[in-house]
Amino acid sequence: MAASATDADDRPRPSGRAGHSLSTLDSGVRVVTERVPGVRSVALGFLVDTGSVVERPEQAGISHLLEHMLFRGTERYGSEEIDQLFDEMGAEINAGTDKESTTLYTRVLDGHLDRAFDVMADMIWRPRFGELEAEKDVVLEEIAMYEDDPQDRVFDLEGRAIFGTHPLGRPVIGTREAVAAVDREHLAAYHGERYRPGSIVIAAAGSVDHDALVELVRAAEGAPDAGAAPRAQLPAPSFEPRVEFLEKETEQYHVCVGGAGLARDDDRRFALRVLEGILGGTSSSRLFQEVRERRGLAYSVFCWSNLYAASGEVGVYVGTRPDKLCEALEVLAGELRRCVQDPASEEELVRSRENLKGRMVLALESTSARMGRLGGSLLAGMPVLSTDEVIARIDAVEIEDLRELAAELFTPERMSIAGVGADAAVFEQAAGVLRQSS
Repeated sequence: MAASATDADDRPRPSGRAGHSLSTLDSGVRVVTERVPGVRSVALGFLVDTGSVVERPEQAGISHLLEHMLFRGTERYGSEEIDQLFDEMGAEINAGTDKESTTLYTRVLDGHLDRAFDVMADMIWRPRFGELEAEKDVVLEEIAMYEDDPQDRVFDLEGRAIFGTHPLGRPVIGTREAVAAVDREHLAAYHGERYRPGSIVIAAAGSVDHDALVELVRAAEGAPDAGAAPRAQLPAPSFEPRVEFLEKETEQYHVCVGGAGLARDDDRRFALRVLEGILGGTSSSRLFQEVRERRGLAYSVFCWSNLYAASGEVGVYVGTRPDKLCEALEVLAGELRRCVQDPASEEELVRSRENLKGRMVLALESTSARMGRLGGSLLAGMPVLSTDEVIARIDAVEIEDLRELAAELFTPERMSIAGVGADAAVFEQAAGVLRQSS
């Protein structure tokens, strides 16, 4: 075992000022932990470096389907037995897939950690791929449920508008056709390619002993191929203003306006979070106050961002009735223009910085949040900053930083627009108002 930070006796030591310990096993599996005093729980996660961006178009949704299949039994545990074991421990086990990673996670009492780890390791390394047809039906129902939700659909439409044909523009859930075509051999081959030890991070936070967890990992490893899965060599996205619309019978029109964002390692990410708080990330933000509180044009309005390995996206969402759509988009465009010209007053800057720091510190009182931060940072090749380091980065954000960022990211004429609603003509008219307002 090679540890990231060792003394002469080769025992892992805390890695960096964030108080975590990191070890890399000979196979390439990385184990990262943070001991949290005063708790009896452990949040445990297996994070895998695979998601929808590595899929070919004909594989669309295979990463998500494989995540589902982890629960369909292993060489030693049946599907129902997995459910029973975690119920018996008073715990829940869950998983999620996004564009760049897949995570299997739980939170258990410290006395149940060994047992929970044993089951989860088997799920990750030795899935049986049983009952595939039944689980494909489950995923197809999930796709149908998702397609019935216009708010879900508009974000994927906006992804396609922002990224075009780039893999980042494809929905994680995949397509009916691709999911229906997956057979056991394809699934097993994809698992063997993507779930390699060097592509896996095992993270834990709470009442956990690092050395003991490392020994559990060494005993459980069973993947025959060491090393990491090949990194996807993605082309650079081609950002240009695009329009996407889905005609669907709805009471509201669901609209996103967005564009190119930041990569996750961009140091300006702290300024972006502060800027979001001012524009539309809080109940005192400009969009919330102007669109909802003063004018009553929407129940839900907010801004959002996603940071990926080499790129990112930012956007604003609003849901409103047909007769309010033009006015809502006119106001939205006005606030975007105002953001570029006057991104923050000193009072707004201070309030957003303090809000961001408060939410971050409160979140880190959760062992699950700490585990996710550790594992996600390591999987993405990012440093795990201490709380003090993050606070210092936030406090360093000034109005001029926001001005430069707003001009780059939130200039309306550079942004794409996507919508879901009952009448394309109504949407096109409102989209025209947005463009004219720009």
